[in-house]
Amino acid sequence: MPRISLRTLAIGVAPIAMAGCVAGAPVPSASTPITQTEAQQGAQYHPKFLAEFGGAMTGSHALYVEQVGKNIAVQSGLGNARESFTVSLLNSPVHNAFAVPGGYIYTTRQLVTLMNNEAELAGVLGHEVGHVAARHSQRRQQNAQRNSILGVLGAIGSSILLGDSSIGNTLSKGFLQGSQLLTLSFSRSQELEADDLGIQYLAKAGYDRRAMGTVLASLAAQNSLDARLQGRNASVPEWASTHPDPASRVQSALAKAGTAGGGVTNRDTFLTRIDGLLYGDDPAQGLIEGSTFIHPELRLAFTAPQGFYMVNGARAVSIQGQGGQAQMTLAPYSGNLETYVRQQFTALGGKDSTLAPAQMQRTTVNGLPAAYGTARVANGNSQVDVTVFAYEFARDRAYHFAVIAPAGQSGTFNAMFQSMRRITQSEATSVVPKKLQVVTAARGDTVASLARRMDYTSAQEERFRVLNGLSSGASLTPGQKVKLVVRAR
Repeated sequence: MPRISLRTLAIGVAPIAMAGCVAGAPVPSASTPITQTEAQQGAQYHPKFLAEFGGAMTGSHALYVEQVGKNIAVQSGLGNARESFTVSLLNSPVHNAFAVPGGYIYTTRQLVTLMNNEAELAGVLGHEVGHVAARHSQRRQQNAQRNSILGVLGAIGSSILLGDSSIGNTLSKGFLQGSQLLTLSFSRSQELEADDLGIQYLAKAGYDRRAMGTVLASLAAQNSLDARLQGRNASVPEWASTHPDPASRVQSALAKAGTAGGGVTNRDTFLTRIDGLLYGDDPAQGLIEGSTFIHPELRLAFTAPQGFYMVNGARAVSIQGQGGQAQMTLAPYSGNLETYVRQQFTALGGKDSTLAPAQMQRTTVNGLPAAYGTARVANGNSQVDVTVFAYEFARDRAYHFAVIAPAGQSGTFNAMFQSMRRITQSEATSVVPKKLQVVTAARGDTVASLARRMDYTSAQEERFRVLNGLSSGASLTPGQKVKLVVRAR
């Protein structure tokens, strides 16, 4: 199924209870080797975390990331770092990196495609090693237990990309609290401490200390570009966020790294090793093409409302916009659509919920049997309409949209509801993913000429510059390696 950020509305995902430290128990110091308890805790979460983010990749790209990650982990001073750390390259189209107690660190392939040298990869992985070494998850867990908050997978996942709180962040705050899928993130001070540790590890490993700042700059630029192309704000104000976003951390990281040169970046080696890496959505999990989502294996497609944007996830596709938020996903189906819809309302409201539609409607959409219902729910000082719209694709398979919109405005999603359809085998076959292609600039090549080779119909030069960490006035020199996004043929 599609992929989704842990900050979005989680539908049909069982809560994962936190385990390990007891509130008030001492937390090991950063120099203490990973304990058996921590290793057991990480081993418990590791397969669940992989499932949330498309699984671990294998092959040469993954082996390279693992090599760099283990080398940087050794710099943490943990006595058993090389043997204890597990480094995974996630098959995910989001720009992110994470850490789980017990020495499990992760980076998504999409974040790797945004990097421009090995030092940046080491910096990102070093940031995550820093979270593990400083036992940040355990400290956050203790705070959660003191406040009687039930944590889930998102509670222990460290995110280096800290500007995505606009993606579905409000969906779990109101009527969805009953689901107990509350996100518990690291504090500002912990994120900044992880940056500091990552910079220290870079220096110890002989890398350019400024790489932490440059990769954060690329993240900030990508976040800003995505927001502009999707017609949304780049990020919430820092004072309103739990964490400092990448843009605000760039100058801090560069200042801490200092202006002096020295240290390697291994740029050409890095670009050669990541050549051919899958870019964007994996067809096996569906693709977003403009305002349309198409899944060649599930043989379905739908179109988001005008002005909305989509995020592809491991369990659902989220649809975000000013007029409301939605997700398309699936759940166990026994052959009765009305029962299915009522079950989704119950799931949205939580275990003890009485959330139910005011009435149920049956219809047909593009030949698909369908059923839907809406419930009006108090959400703080206002009211919202919650709609579940389900489709039967087979006797044992159904998909549904779960939508939240201001009271009386759920009609914003009517066109999307009516757009759900089966796709033909020919359409499924025509779906081709994108990949990263590393090329060497020849004499006469310019940013503009190479950008035209990018597999996009809009903002080609802007995408090219952000992908390659090039400022607005930067030019190319013959022999310089650069990245392109092309169709994987």
